[in-house]
Amino acid sequence: MTAVSASQYDVIILGAGAAGLMCAATAGYRGRRVLVLDHANKPGKKILMSGGGRCNFTNLNSTPANFLSDNPHYCISALKRYTPQDFLELVDRHGIEHEEKAPGQLFCKDSAKDILNMLLTECEWAGAEVRMKTTVDRITEIDSGYRLSVGSGDLTCESLVIATGGLSIPTMGATAFGYRVAEQFGLDILPTRAGLVPFTLQPELKDQLAPLSGVSCPVDVQCHDQHFREPMLVTHRGLSGPAMLQISSFWEPGDSLAIDLLPACRIKDDLLNLRKTRPQSTIANYLTQHLPKRFAQAFNELQGWTGPLQGYKNSDIEQVADVLGHWSIKPAGTEGYRTAEVTLGGVDTRQLSSKTMAVLEKPNLYFIGEVVDVTGHLGGHNFQWAWASGVAAGNSA
Repeated sequence: MTAVSASQYDVIILGAGAAGLMCAATAGYRGRRVLVLDHANKPGKKILMSGGGRCNFTNLNSTPANFLSDNPHYCISALKRYTPQDFLELVDRHGIEHEEKAPGQLFCKDSAKDILNMLLTECEWAGAEVRMKTTVDRITEIDSGYRLSVGSGDLTCESLVIATGGLSIPTMGATAFGYRVAEQFGLDILPTRAGLVPFTLQPELKDQLAPLSGVSCPVDVQCHDQHFREPMLVTHRGLSGPAMLQISSFWEPGDSLAIDLLPACRIKDDLLNLRKTRPQSTIANYLTQHLPKRFAQAFNELQGWTGPLQGYKNSDIEQVADVLGHWSIKPAGTEGYRTAEVTLGGVDTRQLSSKTMAVLEKPNLYFIGEVVDVTGHLGGHNFQWAWASGVAAGNSA
């Protein structure tokens, strides 16, 4: 029997995040000799910070419709073969307590550490080695697979999996390394930009809303025929909260957002009825019934609505209803990768197998997770893609 060199592996995975660790455990359980490398000092940093430290680890309602991609059919196969229920079974096997905060959105009851520890335990049980603080200087294709030059010498593998993530949150160690590897092997990269990210505002509107920092209210926001009905949060820099993060993935510079501030109300009918029954009532009175008081007063001042409703003609009320139902703002931009939860774009999936995540022209080179052009909505979908793509590659690599 031929001795296996200490530097020789069946599978090397670059990136000790959600997708990489899931892939490592899956491949390890198949009897493959697996090594995970990462330049960071600790694994799973983004797992630990996600969901406010509680990790929104999946969404029970996740379907391919919850993902953006230039090649929308690509994600279907992996998501069908490894479902939210499959991951939930794994979580339950490890005895991790969880709760459903919003419909379908599952969070750890205690801490995101539970999910990371579960993944590391699975890697340990599967015999996969995880090595941190390791920078890959060079990757070379060889007859039997790939040679990686790292500080301690050379490593070789049959299969190489790139799970290095995107550009979001550079303080967590995000780099463009995965894209550089893709380019090295002749793959196309679709333009990248920050997704699930707060908006910044033009100076005038920012100053007007600044005193409302911390105020949240439910809205329906629309852009490019997409709309989300979720809370909006005013920050000292602009607008955030689930509604804004969701729509940011569809927004492009120069676009306006249409925000319905009272999505549960029939504004025009309400105001006409109020004028009839309580003619001395004001628009500010109406707004404070349906919006946080500070926001209602500030927005009323911003629009310059004064005097009792009996002084408003039907056309005036229509105009007020239109402003409240379609408040149009043009963001200055977004906060960018600094606070973005995900990266849109990435490795063009048309060059990859939807069954195995392998490069079609190089069947022992794989790209999984956020580095590829598949981006989920807010609410656990991106983790589900990490798990599903990690399992798909792990079952093949």
